[in-house]
Amino acid sequence: MEKFAFIIHPIELSDIYRKLKFMQKLPEGIVKGVIKNLPPLKVSHITGIKSQYNETEGWFVGCPLTTKQMIQLPEEYVINKIINTGKLAEKLGAKILGLGAFTAVVGDAGITIAKNLNIPVTTGNSYTVATAIEGTKKASKIMGKDIKNAEVLVIGASGSIGNVCAQILSRDCRFLTLAGRHTEKLEKVADKILKDTGLSVKITSNVKNAVKKADVIITVTSSLDAIIEAEDLKPGAVVCDVSRPRDVSREVAEKRDDVLIIEGGVVEVPGDVNFNFNFGFSPKTSYACMAETMMLSLEGRYESFTLGRDLSVEQIEEINRIADKHGFKLSGFRSFEREVTQEKIEQIKLNARKKSERAS
Repeated sequence: MEKFAFIIHPIELSDIYRKLKFMQKLPEGIVKGVIKNLPPLKVSHITGIKSQYNETEGWFVGCPLTTKQMIQLPEEYVINKIINTGKLAEKLGAKILGLGAFTAVVGDAGITIAKNLNIPVTTGNSYTVATAIEGTKKASKIMGKDIKNAEVLVIGASGSIGNVCAQILSRDCRFLTLAGRHTEKLEKVADKILKDTGLSVKITSNVKNAVKKADVIITVTSSLDAIIEAEDLKPGAVVCDVSRPRDVSREVAEKRDDVLIIEGGVVEVPGDVNFNFNFGFSPKTSYACMAETMMLSLEGRYESFTLGRDLSVEQIEEINRIADKHGFKLSGFRSFEREVTQEKIEQIKLNARKKSERAS
């Protein structure tokens, strides 16, 4: 039997209150202090993951820090806490460790953590990007947009993940814009795309203006603040936000019921899987980053497949091959840590159509 572990952590304090209801009565400062000093913990035993080639079991291990704490506390403290969580995974018998949510972002994106453990580590970013691109294409189609003829925008295209997204999307798009702060880096990406595909892409440093014109957006910057606000988007726009912290303001979800914001894909996991933990998804489905750890375990690829901030088209193609082999597939979308239902998408489509009709 193959074995893996995956680190999870509370995104916000509300996640703590949901699991530990008695803490709702305590002052926020005390709650933060309590969870900051909690040791790593085994959250659940994951069973039933089985493809036609192999089977694996694993564990969710908890690193008890919120996203905000991981940003605000000293980096060394946070990384040590993640390393200690990884050591718990080793004791449980895991042969590979996946980094979930902000544990995959902090510091040097897993490199230091991997150096301090005896098992390989993956951030899951390869499959996250793969499903983000696939999800963006599917979401665009559902929203009635032909990605070939839509105005497609990649924000943060000068970074490694944005660069890869742009290269892959350029195979299917006729109207592609790359946006970011460093136009000279964008020009290099544009030159490579022109050489590889013959597509001439636009580049711009005026992100806000580019967002207002775009039908389909993938955004993946390293900004600590939201860069897409509620008033920026066209009715019916599709936005895939791969960044952590998010590039899309939470206000967009609250104020714009006529745009579809996704953060990547919901992945169907092969076998009769039981996570023994509810993270807001339908049964037998997971985040893409979780799925990457599982499929590497099924494949017996006990290596640090995705580490650091560099990513290549070849990695995306390879992880897609492994996913297809073992039966992992995209089954839906997520937004702000929750699954997006088909009913929700249909309502967004209707609202976008009404808004466009009023505007004309």
